[in-house]
Amino acid sequence: MATHKSAIKRYRQNLKHRSRNMDIKSAIKTAIKEVKETIKAGNAENAKTALAKAVKLLDKAVSKRALHRNNASRKISTLALAVNSIATK
Repeated sequence: MATHKSAIKRYRQNLKHRSRNMDIKSAIKTAIKEVKETIKAGNAENAKTALAKAVKLLDKAVSKRALHRNNASRKISTLALAVNSIATK
């Protein structure tokens, strides 16, 4: 472990950020699973509300730098296509 004061502080910050990022990513995975489950069930209204929740979490993760903006954008696009395909059926 580092012995400089600044390195010790950076280590503490890294632990905090890592914990926060893991929580955010876990919430995103759960939200995406909910969207996929509602799509399988064939319920368009619930899928749209679940998609809105997932998009909100993904955008928040980008603003907190837990996720790259292109990664979040790709996930949003994929989910939106799936929800829109079930809505048209």
